[in-house]
Amino acid sequence: MTAMQDDFASRLLGWFDRHGRHDLPWQHPRTPYRVWLSEIMLQQTQVRVVVPYFERFIAALPEVPALAAASLDQVLALWSGLGYYARARNLHAAARRCVEHHGGDLPRDLAALVALPGIGRSTAGAILAQAWGDRHPILDGNVKRVLARYHGIDGWPGSPSVEKRLWLHSVAHVPGARLADYTQAQMDFGATLCTRFDPACSLCPLQSDCVALRTGRVAELPTPRPGKPLPERSAVVLVARDAQARVLLQRRPATGVWAALWSLPEAPDMDSARAWFDSHVIGDDEAGESIPAITHAFTHYRLQLQPLRWDNVAMRPRVADNDGPESSTGQALRWVDRAQFDSLGIPAPIRKLLQEP
Repeated sequence: MTAMQDDFASRLLGWFDRHGRHDLPWQHPRTPYRVWLSEIMLQQTQVRVVVPYFERFIAALPEVPALAAASLDQVLALWSGLGYYARARNLHAAARRCVEHHGGDLPRDLAALVALPGIGRSTAGAILAQAWGDRHPILDGNVKRVLARYHGIDGWPGSPSVEKRLWLHSVAHVPGARLADYTQAQMDFGATLCTRFDPACSLCPLQSDCVALRTGRVAELPTPRPGKPLPERSAVVLVARDAQARVLLQRRPATGVWAALWSLPEAPDMDSARAWFDSHVIGDDEAGESIPAITHAFTHYRLQLQPLRWDNVAMRPRVADNDGPESSTGQALRWVDRAQFDSLGIPAPIRKLLQEP
């Protein structure tokens, strides 16, 4: 390790002691399970958003065996609104694998952690460093940005060649002690000071050696992902309510967008929506009322949903209504009243729609 690389860690730790986040709920106590849960929740999500979800989740499922024993519905309900639901499904599957193969604990081994669903090299390193103080690097989005600026690395950090270079620097900077603090320091530094826009370079403890600052390229680095416009898709969702004001929900398929969550029945267009209504519901399909459309942006496309609402309808006798019924499409259907919404995993835009009068 060169003097500059060693100084990188010491200066970052000095900054962390004065300005870092020391009172996050997963730091007290800093158990492997709590660190793991926080790391999964923090993927593509800001700390201020994660904190209340973490506290609610940990209160309901305080350890790995409890998470493994929970139903997927319970896990998705606790996650509901946090987005990127594959994280919750992987978390649940990983907990069950830990119970099956690791005695109900997270393994203290990089390869064994990476073998679990939803855990990559950076997340595994963060768990090992923060939970056990083991010497492992991380490379999340914040760290990529800091290293790309500090070392003046061109190219989109998501490309394999650039990511490989960033990993080499991340490994070289890891200090020999205070691994939990150093790992947190990297994440805090990128999130609060070396931010994507308007970084506070005048306050930066690394400014004297930062290549991007020295060459006037802070705004250019890291190189943005090659851009292309988000494609747009549309669909119709059916808001069917019975005489008790319960809403008909349908479980999404096990794979794909909003996998395994409970949502409104969906069709690609108005004709298909009315055909679905006629085959499942007793009522006048022409009485459906259009209500304001909602738009939701995913990572790779933007979805516009046009809701059609019917009141005082019932399901046809051949369509069952219990916890495990299935429609002709093979997806479960059930009537749900408002009091039950919090117990189910429901996509955030659908939950918002359902909560409207």
